Amino acid sequence: MNETQRARLILKTLNKIYPNIRVPLKSRNVFTLLISVLLSAQCTDVNVNNVTKNIYPKYYRPNHFVKLGRKKIETLIKKIGIFRIKAKSIYNLSKILVNKYDSKVPRTFEELEKLPGVGHKTASVVMSQGFGHPAFPIDTHIHRLAQRWGLTNGKNVIQTESDLKRLFPKKYWNKLHLQIIYYGREFCKARNCYGLSCKICTSCYPSRKKPFIAKKP
Repeated sequence: MNETQRARLILKTLNKIYPNIRVPLKSRNVFTLLISVLLSAQCTDVNVNNVTKNIYPKYYRPNHFVKLGRKKIETLIKKIGIFRIKAKSIYNLSKILVNKYDSKVPRTFEELEKLPGVGHKTASVVMSQGFGHPAFPIDTHIHRLAQRWGLTNGKNVIQTESDLKRLFPKKYWNKLHLQIIYYGREFCKARNCYGLSCKICTSCYPSRKKPFIAKKP
């Protein structure tokens, strides 16, 4: 089975298991989506949602966070990992949005990635889930699964993104990256499947006998 055949099998399997998919991070608008994605770095979606459910009913625009100030933001998100660094980014990007973008989140990768604390993966999630622009956000989990499934050689997340975009039609990207995340959490966990037991792994590599060790990004 070559990589194109594996890609078709994976797409078919994921569409069958997850015909409808929901965005795991809860948000009120594109701005709060941006904040939630920023907060999710080195943190679970569940933890982010638990924290933001007490924030977004009252604070959901850039000017709200500017008025709060950095220290108050720290207090609100203190249960999140590296909360001081994230609070600084949230405060500074909120000021930029107010002063430069009329409090609106910019709609291009280039502008998003210039905001404090916003890397390519965060920008990709916002473009995909916030604006519906075709994008393929790659986190460490997708990077690991793409290697297990023989879709990339695993050199780095940039290469993984390029390989997945090449193998899957653009119309599937936005849904597919979420399907892969959900499948990984449920069936192909880092310390459970090891590339040997889930349906996709056994279908793509029926003769694999040893645990597959993914290269870290």
